[in-house]
Amino acid sequence: MLGFDFGRQKPINNFIVDFFCAELMLAIEIDGDTHNYKINYDIERQSKIEAFGVKFLRFTDTEVKQNIEGVLQIIELWILHNGRSPLEQPTPTPLPRGDS
Repeated sequence: MLGFDFGRQKPINNFIVDFFCAELMLAIEIDGDTHNYKINYDIERQSKIEAFGVKFLRFTDTEVKQNIEGVLQIIELWILHNGRSPLEQPTPTPLPRGDS
């Protein structure tokens, strides 16, 4: 997506995330009905993975099935706002010095 590669079912430490882009350090999780019963586990698991610098986007299975265009748009917007490498960031123009 937008030039970034996402792998499916990627291991991170002792956990597996649904989709992962190493370059963006972004995990995408699709939560189905089984996650309704594992909320505390999911929170703890996500916290441990975030300790490695990974960011998360979470979507429900229903969102993916009923609004895939919206889900893809959210991911694209996240990439556009967060996906630049430090080398691609614009260099700030120095402020002019006053005459002294």
